[in-house]
Amino acid sequence: MPRKFDQDAKDRVVRLVEDRILAENMSMQAACKAVAPKLGVSWHTARQWTQQARRAGSIPEPVPEDLAAENARLRRENQELRDTNELLKAASAFFASELDPKRRK
Repeated sequence: MPRKFDQDAKDRVVRLVEDRILAENMSMQAACKAVAPKLGVSWHTARQWTQQARRAGSIPEPVPEDLAAENARLRRENQELRDTNELLKAASAFFASELDPKRRK
């Protein structure tokens, strides 16, 4: 049996889909497929709600360009930090094994 969603839930889905489209330059279908399962709706329903909101002109305000640019910069920085952390973990494991008394001759 179909579930009924209140307008707040529909608005949230539309906002998240539109944010994903703007932030990651995705198609509506890809954004709906990424967002909808996390919110407990089918991607078809999310697409339908988004299309209805666009036709009604009730799309939430887009993310300002400076905010989107900062978000992209922070994502790149976060990835660089993850890579550095992996490198440091590998280096510490290497040096820890060198200090192991069982390996010394």
